[in-house]
Amino acid sequence: MRLTDPLTNLVARWLMAEKPREHPAPCDFQRICHEIRPSDVLLIEGRSRVSEVIGLITQSHWSHSVLYIGRIHDIENEAVRTRIQRLYDGDPQDPLIIEALLGEGVILTSLGKYYDEHIRICRPRGLTLMDSQRVINHAIDELGKGYNLRQLLDLARLLFPWAILPRRWRSVLFQHNVQMPTKTVCSTVISEAFASVSFPILPVVNVDNESGLRLFRRDPRLSVPADFDYSPYFDIIKYPLVPIDESGFYRSLPWSEQSKPVEEEEGASYDDEPITDPDPDPDTETNPDLDPDIETKTASGVRE
Repeated sequence: MRLTDPLTNLVARWLMAEKPREHPAPCDFQRICHEIRPSDVLLIEGRSRVSEVIGLITQSHWSHSVLYIGRIHDIENEAVRTRIQRLYDGDPQDPLIIEALLGEGVILTSLGKYYDEHIRICRPRGLTLMDSQRVINHAIDELGKGYNLRQLLDLARLLFPWAILPRRWRSVLFQHNVQMPTKTVCSTVISEAFASVSFPILPVVNVDNESGLRLFRRDPRLSVPADFDYSPYFDIIKYPLVPIDESGFYRSLPWSEQSKPVEEEEGASYDDEPITDPDPDPDTETNPDLDPDIETKTASGVRE
């Protein structure tokens, strides 16, 4: 049965609805905005239902990736800058990102929407200024494309052994139907942008005696947000809430004098019953009078 657009949009909104954050994000958003550079990739630890699905598929906390393109005046190409001015009606000084979202497709928006999220900067090492602008221009050309939910499902199916899947369930990730509209996902948009200047993310490495070291490009449709975190060609930059610029910073951290109870953190409950052998042997039960070298246990189970 073919879903109608209103129902599809309803499902998309349900999947994208975010859970409330229980604790502050462990990063300094203002510092990130100050230090970030055009063509940096930002990883987001999402809180939506689709983020949980992506995290389960990729086995990573990072469920979303966006490309930072800078502020409008950072874009050197006049035609591209004019296009951005026409598409974005916010403050010209806003830091801008390009991302692909379920239900919205590839969009241009402000980095400010992620002010309370856990963010990590992945900076392409050695990327020239000219190639940085080319990466950004390539991503801008993707604006308006739809989000490819089928590709996400195909990536999930690739994790299962091929032989046990019925033929009709097997991935069609690499099949192309010219009658289908062009769609993409967040990591694919960014991967294709870097591939346009031959910048590596996680290439397939082959070494043999004849040709030596050779790199092979991976299909961008196989990219996931965690690839940028794992890639040796991207520098990982973190700005935690507490500044760590000085040596010995940890000595001045605002630690609380009281530790948080374990049951509050894990949802578990513990009693003060002594830790005992579930099936003690009366003949070998610990007796300090018989063996003074054996230490007794306290009620908390810790040896004294």
